Amino acid sequence: MPVIVLVGAQWGDEGKGKATDLLGDRIDYVVKFNGGNNAGHTVVIEGEKYALHLLPSGILTPGVTPVIGNGVVVDLAVLFQEIDGLEARGIDTSRLRISANAHVIASYNRTLDKVSERYLGARRIGTTGRGIGPTYADKMNRLGVRVQDLFDSSILRQKVEAALSFKNQVLSKIYNRSAIKPDEVIADLLSYTERLRPMVADTALELSQALDAGKVVLCEAGQATLLDVDHGTYPFVTSSNATAGGACTGSGIPPTRVDRVVAVLKAFTSRVGEGPFPTELHDEVGDYLRKVGHEYGTTTGRPRRIGWLDLVMGRYAQRINGVTDFVLTKLDNYDGLDEIPVCVAYDVNGVRHDEMPYSQSDFHHATPIYETLPGWKKDISGARVFADLPENAQRFVEFVEARIGARISVVGVGPGREEVIERHSVLSGS
Repeated sequence: MPVIVLVGAQWGDEGKGKATDLLGDRIDYVVKFNGGNNAGHTVVIEGEKYALHLLPSGILTPGVTPVIGNGVVVDLAVLFQEIDGLEARGIDTSRLRISANAHVIASYNRTLDKVSERYLGARRIGTTGRGIGPTYADKMNRLGVRVQDLFDSSILRQKVEAALSFKNQVLSKIYNRSAIKPDEVIADLLSYTERLRPMVADTALELSQALDAGKVVLCEAGQATLLDVDHGTYPFVTSSNATAGGACTGSGIPPTRVDRVVAVLKAFTSRVGEGPFPTELHDEVGDYLRKVGHEYGTTTGRPRRIGWLDLVMGRYAQRINGVTDFVLTKLDNYDGLDEIPVCVAYDVNGVRHDEMPYSQSDFHHATPIYETLPGWKKDISGARVFADLPENAQRFVEFVEARIGARISVVGVGPGREEVIERHSVLSGS
């Protein structure tokens, strides 16, 4: 049976949780394959809002097995806070599976993340300060602590002491901070061991067996295409691969089993943190879209930077991920506008670019070239089939679809689970 990869097509916050929830009753496993608690999904079910940071959004769907894959970095305190919060609201979390190979965010990773970002000053990246980058750096430097290490205290001690032998030098000599005691870190990590043990598994094997048994698996990205460490707007990116290729390395599922790639595209653009943003708005329209869209970070609460829809980015996301289907979200946020500019190309020093410039400098200096579409000035939240939309809203969707290289299969017309229009089946491809 198929593997579906779900990614964000912009800088995140596109509504991937909503897309996962839409597919919930047709899939058996939801796998988070990258990132950590530096991003969040907000899912609205029957008027109830759930903000997820580390857990896969499939945790909210009865019968679905949620999996934290080997490509994720896990803050154990956050993990159990989220679990406790959901269970207090009647959500069953007993099906959760966690890869034994996933890396753990130690307290010293959070400390280094915060002090190094402050040290950079004006050159800061805009991280969440949750230790994500330093934990991935430890992984690449082969100094990381994995989930399985918590079940062997001798190995855990060796790894923590090895990591701190270097990090304490950095903290004390560069940042003028006190050294961190290994015993404190080890005691903190070991305090989660017994509660964690029943959730840990060889998830790559379990997923392979599930696929052989005819189950449907959805791989859900954290962050988004333009935040991918290789393909994003470097260095203003996350520390992992948030594109479709990362689904394979972050889950242990081979690429030959991936059937469809679904990308979520918000009807406008937003980003959190630093970095270039060609269509960014600094006016009352941007404030309006932020307000009606509730555009504040799920994880950080920071106001998101807002801009018009950028189809150069959309085409780039389609190409990099091999997108078969787009989910267009928050179309209803345009209900009150008379006209809607859409970026179709960039001007860089007098040269038109229809595709993403390969040079960071060119992208930083890109000026958007817009085509302006008429608004519809009508509440579309009640639309359930495409023909229910006002003609101008239909034309907007068709305009976007014609320019991004793949069909728009789902259109979001409101925050709720039921407020969608399904034009094509993502699962069947029909």
